[in-house]
Amino acid sequence: MYWFKKEQFHTYQETTNGVFGLFDTPEEILEAAEKTKEKKYTGFDCLTPFPVHGLDEAMGLPRSGIPWISFFMGLVGCSFGFAFQYLTHVVDWPINYSGKAYNAWPAYIPVTFETTVFFAGMSAVVSLYALSKSNHGFRKPLHPEITSHRFALWIPSSSDNFKQEEVVNFIKSLGAKDVTVVK
Repeated sequence: MYWFKKEQFHTYQETTNGVFGLFDTPEEILEAAEKTKEKKYTGFDCLTPFPVHGLDEAMGLPRSGIPWISFFMGLVGCSFGFAFQYLTHVVDWPINYSGKAYNAWPAYIPVTFETTVFFAGMSAVVSLYALSKSNHGFRKPLHPEITSHRFALWIPSSSDNFKQEEVVNFIKSLGAKDVTVVK
């Protein structure tokens, strides 16, 4: 007699995570991305060893908001750097040294510049990580050649209209040299 029901345990089924195909040239991956977007697959990605001009447009990705975030945080850093020095020299410790005025703003320029660069740079890194949802630090690489000299088109199983055989045939029809189903 068992204290559990046999129906509680399911047999292990291998689930498909997605399908990827390898391409040799940037032109091939651009064409593949355009056709994948036309086919209405969602959530697909292109993995390249170097930036490919026009790939974002081919994939239908919107323009990134990171430059705006960096610009506004640079303004915050500039304001903070200048205001901190001004308040320190004029309000907190108004010491007249070497006959200089309390608000000797040319002396504030180097620190103001550095705080501007620091705030803009750090906000760019944080926003890149947050907006790209890059929390896959321990993900196993799909293929060793993807980031060295080949290009990959990845269509995840969560994509709309995903049927494994159709996706494999579609990627092969695009001219992929190697098509792999990731389980």
